[in-house]
Amino acid sequence: MQYKTDLKEKFTVLTFLDTKMTSNLVPEIEALTQEILGKPPKNLVVNCQHITQWDPEVIEGFVHAQQQFYDNNASFVICSLSKSLQDSLDNSNFAQIMNTTPTESEAWDIVQMEEIERELLDSDDMEFANPE
Repeated sequence: MQYKTDLKEKFTVLTFLDTKMTSNLVPEIEALTQEILGKPPKNLVVNCQHITQWDPEVIEGFVHAQQQFYDNNASFVICSLSKSLQDSLDNSNFAQIMNTTPTESEAWDIVQMEEIERELLDSDDMEFANPE
């Protein structure tokens, strides 16, 4: 599996360079996403611009990774899906729960908005925990 990572201030961009993602890559994908989640910045944008085909198990792997990120107060956004990838996602049971955007720029926006939302929720929690 070939990929590149690009560290930004609030997130990591993971760009897969392979054109086909098969089910045998799922353990590697899971290990890679866990590694990214374990160190700052723990938000992740997955850029799929080079991928033209993926197995249903890969979609499931991304769903599982996304859930782990959100369970750990981190964002996980997939972007730049080709029409064939979007069609296969739409035909799966996961289309409604996957956080996807057409472009990397829009994915960045989602990560930034979710960061602000978490900060606001944390400050609200602090106000209720320490009423004046």
